[in-house]
Amino acid sequence: MSFALGLTGSIGMGKSTTAKLFAEAGCEVWDADAAVHRLYDVGGAAVEPLRALFPDAVENECVSRDALKRIIGANPYALKQIEQVVHPLVAEDRAKFRATARSDILVFDIPLLFETGGNTAMDAVVCVSIPPEIQQERVLARGTMSLEQFLQIREKQMPNDEKVSRSDYVVITDTVDHAREQVHKIVAEIRKTLVHA
Repeated sequence: MSFALGLTGSIGMGKSTTAKLFAEAGCEVWDADAAVHRLYDVGGAAVEPLRALFPDAVENECVSRDALKRIIGANPYALKQIEQVVHPLVAEDRAKFRATARSDILVFDIPLLFETGGNTAMDAVVCVSIPPEIQQERVLARGTMSLEQFLQIREKQMPNDEKVSRSDYVVITDTVDHAREQVHKIVAEIRKTLVHA
């Protein structure tokens, strides 16, 4: 039996970097965002059901995230309908990964782990964290969103302090080396418990 480790954290906290560090440490990583990309891509399992609901959502045989944003903006019920299609497909993708992965520790990189109740399916949870001013600085430095958009996203996510207090482990992502050190410590600790299990 593999150990299921949930990895979560708010936007700009360094979750993707931390996921790579877990992979470096010999863990297999399942990425929720990548799963959604696969489902939305040409031939992906979400394309036809979403086309049936919202024909405008599909462009060039893939689901367009921009089109979905417009649809959600115009229709208050659209998000719920989209989630009813996408969430079960994501769960299926995750189950497939779990059934075929071979590593002793499986890391599930899920941004909204607590918000969706996904933490209940994990053996432990790691939250990435940095002070809010660094978080804001990092997100705005990407140049992909305005301060207003960032604040709206952060508003929708569970407060960082709450995520941290509900997690078994916390990785402070101030530098990559510091994050790597913490990841190796977590992996070593989990492997020790697996040996004694």
